[in-house]
Amino acid sequence: METKWVKSPEGTIDKVAMAEAGRIIRAGGLVAFPTETVYGLGGDALSPDSSRKIYAAKGRPSDNPLIVHICRVEDMARIVREVPPQAYVLAEHFWPGPLTMIMKKADIVPPETTGGLDTVAVRLPNHEVALEFIREAGGFVAAPSANVSGRPSPTLAKYVYEDMDGKIEMLLDGGEVGIGVESTIIDLTEEIPVILRPGYITWEMLQEVLGEVCLDPTMLEHDRPEAPKAPGMKYKHYAPQGELTIVSGTSQNVQNEIRRLLQNDREQGYKTGVIVSSDEAWVYEADAVKVTGEKEDMAAVARSLFRILREFDDEKIDRMYVQAFAQDGIGQAVMNRILKAAGHKIIEV
Repeated sequence: METKWVKSPEGTIDKVAMAEAGRIIRAGGLVAFPTETVYGLGGDALSPDSSRKIYAAKGRPSDNPLIVHICRVEDMARIVREVPPQAYVLAEHFWPGPLTMIMKKADIVPPETTGGLDTVAVRLPNHEVALEFIREAGGFVAAPSANVSGRPSPTLAKYVYEDMDGKIEMLLDGGEVGIGVESTIIDLTEEIPVILRPGYITWEMLQEVLGEVCLDPTMLEHDRPEAPKAPGMKYKHYAPQGELTIVSGTSQNVQNEIRRLLQNDREQGYKTGVIVSSDEAWVYEADAVKVTGEKEDMAAVARSLFRILREFDDEKIDRMYVQAFAQDGIGQAVMNRILKAAGHKIIEV
C-alpha cells in the first residue's frame, strides 16, 4: 500500500482531499489527521474491521480502548446509552477542545472500538481540518495517536509518515499541532467523575465546572493489573528508542547529578541528551541539549516534549535525562507522559 501524503497550506482546507479521506474511511480504510493535541490515526468507529485495522497498524494491544471523535455535540447521544447531565456541562465549557469523556456505550459502537468495555470514550476536537474530515467520514472516527504503539506521539506529519508509511491510505498534513499532549480523559460513569489521563484541561479547571473530581491513582503509577479504562493507562507509552531517566530534587542537586551521569555515559561511549529549560541550557554538555522554553512555561514544555523525544531518536541518542517538573496545572500531564516515556525510571537526589 502506498500512503498518500496531502500537504495543505497553513490555515486552508483542501476540500478535494477531505472528500477523498472521507471516502477512504467509509470504505474501511485508515487516514491520519491533525488535531489540536497530536496527530490521530482514524478509522470508522462503528466498524469492527476498521478498529482491528487501527490496532494492527499501530501494533497496539486490542484491550486498549480507542477514542471516538465526533464533529457535533448532538452526535454524542447516538453512541452513548444515556448522556449524563455532566457531559453537556463539560461540552459547553470545553468542546470543541482537548477533553475526552467516558460514558456507557450504545449498542451501535462495537466492542472492537472500546477494547471490549461497555463504555465509550468521546471527544470533539478543536481543529478545522479534523472537524471537516470527521464530517466527510460520516461523523464517527475512532482515532488513537498516529504512531507505532509505545513510541512518542506525533506532533508533526513527518513522524506520522515515519511510523505509518505503507500501513494507511492517507496522511492529512496540518502542520505542527498546538498543544502537544493528548486530551484529558474524564470518566463520567462513576458517582464522582474521575480523571483517568491528565491533559491540557486540568484537574483545577474541571473542578471549577463540576465541583468534586477525583484523580485515578494509576495516572502516576505503573504495572497495574486492571484492564485499561482509557488509552495510555496500562501499557508503556511515549518512549524514545534510547533510555530516558528523570532526576528529581533541588535544582542544584539535579544539575550535579545529571552532569555526573553525562560524564559517566561519555566515558562509556554513549551518545547523550538532556531536556532542559532555556535558563539552564548552559549548564550541561551533551551530544544533544534540547530546550523546552522557560521553566515556568509548562504549555511550551508540553508542546515540545514529544517532538524532542522524536528528535533524540533521529539523532540516535542512547541516554537522556530530564528534571522532574512540578505537578500542578498542565505540569501533571507533562509528568504523566515523561514517567511513562521513562518507564517510571526516576532518581531522587
